[in-house]
Amino acid sequence: MAENEWLSKDYYKVLGVSKDASDAEITKAYRKLARKYHPDLNKTKEAEEKFKDISEAYDVLSNKEQRQKYDAIRQFGMGGARFSGGSGQGGFSTDAFSDIFGSMFGAGGAPGGSRIRFSTGGGQPDFSDIFSAFGGGGAPSGNTSGYGGYETRQEARPVKGRDRNSSISLSFRQAVKGATVSLSVGGSKFKTHIPAGVRNGQKIRLPGKGRPGSNGGASGDLYLQIEVKPSTRFSMDGRDLVMDLPVTVSEAALGAKVRARDVDDQVVTFKVPAGSSSGDQVKVAGRGVQDRRGNGDLVGRIQIRMPDRIGMAQKKALREFAKASQDFDAQVADDRLKI
Repeated sequence: MAENEWLSKDYYKVLGVSKDASDAEITKAYRKLARKYHPDLNKTKEAEEKFKDISEAYDVLSNKEQRQKYDAIRQFGMGGARFSGGSGQGGFSTDAFSDIFGSMFGAGGAPGGSRIRFSTGGGQPDFSDIFSAFGGGGAPSGNTSGYGGYETRQEARPVKGRDRNSSISLSFRQAVKGATVSLSVGGSKFKTHIPAGVRNGQKIRLPGKGRPGSNGGASGDLYLQIEVKPSTRFSMDGRDLVMDLPVTVSEAALGAKVRARDVDDQVVTFKVPAGSSSGDQVKVAGRGVQDRRGNGDLVGRIQIRMPDRIGMAQKKALREFAKASQDFDAQVADDRLKI
């Protein structure tokens, strides 16, 4: 902020510290407020403006020289110094300011011991001459009534751009395998890679794809919410893909090798152990989600299927089977009665 605006800004009040606060107290107050109002943590417009005020206050009060100038100008502007009218003329003597400015500029209250002059429009001092005297490093521009030719500038603090939110819909296979997709955000088109194994509702952060920053600040980020269309055959469990695996009674009882298709529509073979029951799981290793952490498996959940109609020969065979399995049938009956 330009120094000629310091009279309207009470930086001590902004940071919530006293005028004699130590450097450590100022830094502590700034950090506490910055955590509360930083744009990355607080998305409100009020917080953004508050964060700018906090940053301006800290930039001045944390710099010894800037703080000294600020205190002197505030004391002058708030009536801490008094002027004498010089034999009834419109000018002001600067003798009363030696206690304020002397420590910064030496005797006389201005560089080289010269007096600071004021323009007298309406009997009020020209503040721009006073402010310019603090600039240092400028050069007079032909203004002999004071130091108005000096120009001071304070670099604006870089501010990161605000984040954006967007969404994208993927097929189940795209979510499993990963995909390169085209996005259009804020009038800008670009491509990005969606990693394998993303889930419905998951958010992916794309750094630098948000709104542009100001004063040289970095762009914000884009948060992309993923919508995965459900599959009628598969679901994800961690890195594993899970599917129902229908088997016959004889395949479950005697054991078998059964074939099915994976998410890539490729034929795979499951080994079903003899004596398998519905709900048991069998796996084909490495045919699940494949990412940098490793490869998941394709998991088949056994479902024993019965024919809709059973012929006489089948009934006879089942009766013989039941007769030979009486002990097992009794055990299952007991399990059904357990609480």
